[in-house]
Amino acid sequence: MESLPCQGCKGLCCGPVPITKDERKRILKKIRSMPPKERAALQKQERFYGTCIFYDLDRDRCGIHAARPAVCRAFGYYKNLVCFRKPEAASKGLWLQHPSDYEGVLSEDFTWKDFA
Repeated sequence: MESLPCQGCKGLCCGPVPITKDERKRILKKIRSMPPKERAALQKQERFYGTCIFYDLDRDRCGIHAARPAVCRAFGYYKNLVCFRKPEAASKGLWLQHPSDYEGVLSEDFTWKDFA
């Protein structure tokens, strides 16, 4: 699968990010496995309202890429999750996942204090 041109976006398209219970557990495990200095540097960054709390503005990339939620993995490749810098990548149908274990939205329902 071809990658999206995320460099330069500063995470503005990264939100809202709904997560499931299992995704929250994976994110928590990822955060806890980070070196303390790296985790602190990511946590202290100011972000744009409504964007993901784990977007690394300093590096201009996802700070939890290996543990990112399903909606993030689907972004850019589905018609209703189009990347405006590369709209032709949205070659799949509509992203309609509504998991029964949906827990909330990063930045709104879950903040850094929930992953400390």
